[in-house]
Amino acid sequence: MDAWAVLDTRPGGAARRAVLPEAVRRYPLAVLLFICVLAWLPGFFTLPPLDRDESRFAQATKQMLETGDFVDINLGGVPRYEKPAGIYWLQAASTAALGTGARDSIWTYRVPSLLGALAGVAATFFLVRTFAGVEAAFAAGLILGLSILLMSEAKIAKTDAVLLGCTATAQTVLMRVYLRARTELARPALSELVLGWGAFGLGVLIKGPVIAAVCVASVIAVVIWDRDWRWLPRLRPLLGLGIVCLIVLPWAVAIGIASHGQFYQKSLGQDFAGKLMGDQESHGAPPGYFTLLSSFIFWPGSLFLLPGLVHGFARRREPAVRYLLCWAVTTWLIFELAPTKLPHYVLPAFPALAALCALWLVSGATTKATRVAQYISLVLFTIAGLTLAGFVAWAPQRFGGGSPWWLYATAALGGIAVLAVIPSIVTRQLWRAASCAAFGAVVLYGVAGFLTVPRLTQLWLSPRLAEAVARHSQANDPPVVTAGYAEPSITFLLGTKTALEDGPAAGRTAAMAGGLALVSSDQQESFLSAIREAGARAVSLEDIAGLNYSRGKQTRITLYRIAPAVR
Repeated sequence: MDAWAVLDTRPGGAARRAVLPEAVRRYPLAVLLFICVLAWLPGFFTLPPLDRDESRFAQATKQMLETGDFVDINLGGVPRYEKPAGIYWLQAASTAALGTGARDSIWTYRVPSLLGALAGVAATFFLVRTFAGVEAAFAAGLILGLSILLMSEAKIAKTDAVLLGCTATAQTVLMRVYLRARTELARPALSELVLGWGAFGLGVLIKGPVIAAVCVASVIAVVIWDRDWRWLPRLRPLLGLGIVCLIVLPWAVAIGIASHGQFYQKSLGQDFAGKLMGDQESHGAPPGYFTLLSSFIFWPGSLFLLPGLVHGFARRREPAVRYLLCWAVTTWLIFELAPTKLPHYVLPAFPALAALCALWLVSGATTKATRVAQYISLVLFTIAGLTLAGFVAWAPQRFGGGSPWWLYATAALGGIAVLAVIPSIVTRQLWRAASCAAFGAVVLYGVAGFLTVPRLTQLWLSPRLAEAVARHSQANDPPVVTAGYAEPSITFLLGTKTALEDGPAAGRTAAMAGGLALVSSDQQESFLSAIREAGARAVSLEDIAGLNYSRGKQTRITLYRIAPAVR
């Protein structure tokens, strides 16, 4: 490790008694990543493909593998131009390596998200290790890794966990360059800059301008705060521009040609600009939305969030803390002010928030302001934790076949760990409180993934429909026809050639080809009418009922076998 790698700004920091076990201090990153994997894996392999975004990404990737076209992105027969190709390429690589047969195992598409989340945690560890001790770095990585939001994104085949890994890596290099300039140490190594710019370029290829907005806003804020921009040339922007162009430009040119410019009109002119100008796809919310959600999506780190921010503001004269504040605040404000809001949008701010929380945790600083903030955070943490424990125990009762006593018992164990935090905070045993919070999170995530999710049978309509089709399929059956149920997960599970129609069109198609048809109750009359008019015959095989959570309504679907019209 070079001379500037640890700039511990805590007075007397070297003299403090070590609070981490010796094994953790010897291999902190390995232990940290192991705990994260332990928390994230429940449900990673068994959670069905989720509607709608995850199944859209996975199905578009599957079609890339089927067609061999890795430039033009399609979902069904419709161009999918909301995001660049980076995430599809990563998912295609993991599925090509790990998938088999029809490539309909959703977990193979989730591997990039898992690796991206691990990269984000590792980058956060090294970020904090730059200016603080191993306890703070370990705590920051753990707070980030156990957050509900990152735990969720790590096992969903979307862009956000990979974007976090790219953003955290790029911001770590940015901050290290900034701190070098503040401490008048040597210029950064070329390899370090290449890593940072490479992560930035990959982030652009994953989710377009989002990473640029986060990094540029942080830099502008800290430059204005310091009234000093002279450290910026140390980033070697011309080299960086070359690296980013090398990563992004080949595909950017190719997709522009292949789509005749429609990709940029759709992704930038409609998707990105639409989210800035209005509430896209009914996902609008007023400013303050993310702040209200923070005690849940950042849980269990929300236990330290308010005192971490208060403590960080008190230490704002320190360059490292100043950069973290600029990163967290500007990123949060960008998404709070944008009309379109979804909970995962603020994930790029989490590494900075986790670092601020960790700095307060290791400092043990006690002021009137931090005490008030700590008790507010404790109340919010406890409410969120007990709500989570209650939900994972009760959910199968509402959305499945019932909750057995042992599900309540295991969820109660997590709830007890949450309550155990209270006396630890009252007696100022912060590390014990952190340990109880982490244990409670790992237990509840395990209960949710291993015990709760498999019992939510009412929610998993597409897997149940696919199982019914498998039970009744016959050799030489044509692709399944659906009427009134067009969730992308059913296409992913049944195959790209699945026909998604309304009742009359599905009836005409099935009457000509025969085979199996899935028909929702609201399309049943028109479907059967079209079948009769074509001289075909439909035989009901079974009914499948459940909650279409994408639409928020109960749905009943009948599986038919169609005897085609005699020509």
